[in-house]
Formats: sequence, structure tokens, C-alpha cells
Amino acid sequence: MKEQRQKKQGAKNKKQRTQTLNVFILCSLFFTLIACSQNSRAAQNNTDIQHDEKLKYSEETQYNVIVGAERTDKYLPLLEGQRVAIMANQTSMIGDTHLVDFLHAIGVNIVGIFAAEHGFRGTADAGESISNSKDAQTGIPIWSLYGGSANRPTNDKMQAFDVLLFDLQDVGLRFYTFYISMLRLMDACAENDKKMIILDRPNPNGFIVDGPILDMKHRSGVGALPIPVVHGMTLGELALMINGEGWLPRGRTANITIIPCENYTRQTRYQLPIPPSPNLPNMQSIYLYPSTCLFEGTVMSLGRGTPFPFQVYGHPRYTGSTFSFTPRSVPGATNPPLLNQLCYGVDLRDIPKEMIWKNGFDLSYIIDAYHNLNMGNRFFTSFFELLVGVDYIRQDIMAGKSAKEISEKWQGDVEKFKKQREPYLLYEEE
Repeated sequence: MKEQRQKKQGAKNKKQRTQTLNVFILCSLFFTLIACSQNSRAAQNNTDIQHDEKLKYSEETQYNVIVGAERTDKYLPLLEGQRVAIMANQTSMIGDTHLVDFLHAIGVNIVGIFAAEHGFRGTADAGESISNSKDAQTGIPIWSLYGGSANRPTNDKMQAFDVLLFDLQDVGLRFYTFYISMLRLMDACAENDKKMIILDRPNPNGFIVDGPILDMKHRSGVGALPIPVVHGMTLGELALMINGEGWLPRGRTANITIIPCENYTRQTRYQLPIPPSPNLPNMQSIYLYPSTCLFEGTVMSLGRGTPFPFQVYGHPRYTGSTFSFTPRSVPGATNPPLLNQLCYGVDLRDIPKEMIWKNGFDLSYIIDAYHNLNMGNRFFTSFFELLVGVDYIRQDIMAGKSAKEISEKWQGDVEKFKKQREPYLLYEEE
């Protein structure tokens, strides 16, 4: 009799959880529709948007995009009754609410939060080691996956959960490390027979495919797959390609479910509502990032420690320029290159976005700085090859070749990659 009462009570509790879950699903969808409607109206009132017919560009289209995290009806049922781990950061938002806070509030059993580069709340320096801790708002343990030997979950962490929910805003570049965290988690889940759900988000550089394919002898923490510098894929698409191309070790395949965006195409100029990391504060920095990040592998400053990182470049010995800046120790860049040194150089903040898009992975900035400083091979550091992924770019710059001449070398590989990725694409070109 007692056993029957327990079964009845268990069934009743399950029914109540299901009803509660359905209420939250309906509420979240309702608020999402309101937000989308408001954003759409705001976009229509923006009278100074410039259009590039050749690129079919319209910023208004971004306001109709529904990201994977907002499609709660697609993934909340998959979390019911499961121990859930989450890979998230400050960009993992549903409207104005953080994904972790939302799920915690509705009773999802979150057992841990994995933290990537820049940490769970997005305040750590680039490359800074992240320590295990607890989230101050929810008390949920934070498990670092960045820094030291913590780049892959330990066995005890893998056994602590049933389902891994992944939600990070990427920027679509080979040397931006979030996809590497995803790759490592996919491999760990495959090895431990765990399910992984990827909540997809738009790629703000998704309309560009450019740059050399990584020579795997230069594989590193800033380059892990044989893809171009600018690959034009979302993390969801890239996850499908990782499985499909057999890029996980020992032929493993991860059990993944992708929750795709709605109303997103490869021509959507999606503007990120939250900076994905401390040194990418605006869309100009994100669009310039494919090209200006190469200065990380040189003696130059690219503006870390200023209000405009990745939007300038300079050096104390740069000549012929009146523009100057001085890198300072600031949150997110506590020890930037050329700290406290007056640098002269080039300001890229006013370059039209359309020109940046047209030039794609642009070597002209590096070439200008190389010739200006006249330092020869001392201009570069060993990190340069890890960023560009091939040997010939440094050699060709030193040989005096132009950006156009060098870029012609990778165009054939880019076209091959576009064909290779086709089976894994989730979104239309237009």
C-alpha cells in the first residue's frame, strides 16, 4: 500500500513539474515575441542605416533573429529529470535574463558551470588562467576549462552530469578560442557517452570566408582545426562539421543536438547585444578583429589597454603619424603590450564597415607596420605563425609582396573549404 502511494505521489509530482515547465515555456516564448516586436519597431525607426545592395545588407533583419537559447520549447523537455552542466558566459542571455539564472529559477538541476576564456562573467584578461569557484548569484560550482591543465573536464566532472548545455557567442574566427572549448567538450562527451545540446547563435562575421587553412603543424590553443581564419560558420554548424569530418580524436563522434537560430541567414548583419569578451567592445572591433589580431604576433600594440582595442595599431617607433595612444592597465587588459608607452600609429575606427567586409582577412595593416618600423624579422614573434596558421605569410611579407599577391595563395583552398562545409550548413545564404 505504501509503495502504491509513493508511486501515485511520484506521478503527481512529475505531472506538476511538466505543467510548471509548460507554463515557463509559454511565458518565455511570449516575452521573446514581445522583445522581437519591440526591436523590429526600433529598427524601422533607425533612419541613418546605410545599405549596400551588393551585399544585400540590412541591419533591420537582425531584429527578427531568435537565438537558440530563446527557443526554450525545443530544449527544456530534454533537460527534465537530468543533471545538467552548462558552458556559458556573459553572452548567454535570454532577453534580459541570463540562461543560468533562468534555468535555475525554474528548477532545472544545474550541477556545474564550465567557464571558457574570459571566465563565466566575462571579465578575465585574454589568456588569463581561470580558477574553479562558485557563482555568487546562484551558488552553482564554476569549473574552469581555461588555463593551466584545466582545458578538458576531469573524470569526476564528467560523471557529475547527464547532459551538457552549451551556449557561447562566437565571432567566427579560427583564433577565437570558444570553438576550441566546444571541441574539447565534444570529445569529452563522446568519450564518456554524454549528451550535448548546443544553443546556436549568429556569427557576426558569418558572411565572410577568407584566409589560409590552418597547417596542422601549427595547431595550438589559438588554432585547432583545418579551417580558414574567417570560416563563416556558426558554432552549431562547426560542431556538425567536427563530427562529420572525423575531427575528434580516435574517430569518436559526439552525441549532439543543435538548437538552431530562427530568421538568421548568412547575409544577416547581426550586431551583438553584449560584447563577447573585454577587448571586443563594439562591432567595429569585431569586424576588424580578423586582421588586427595578427598584431598579437608582432612587436606592435593593437590598442589593448585603451578604449579602442583591435581598432588601432601603433608603436613608439612608428613614424609619419600624428595619431597616438598610450596603453594602460585596465580591467580585461591588466598588462597590455607596450604598457605606459606612447605609441604612434593608425586609427581604424572610422573605416566604413562595408570596406572592412569587402577586404575580409586583410594583411595591409601588418604590411604597413612591418615596412614602417623597418626591423626585419624582429618585427614578428613566434606567435605569428600560430595566428596565421601557415609559414608563407611571414616569408612573403619580408620578401616585399603585396596583400593582394599573398591572398591569392589561399583563394583556391577557401573555395575547397566552402564545398567541404556545405553538408553541415544550417542557414541559407540569403
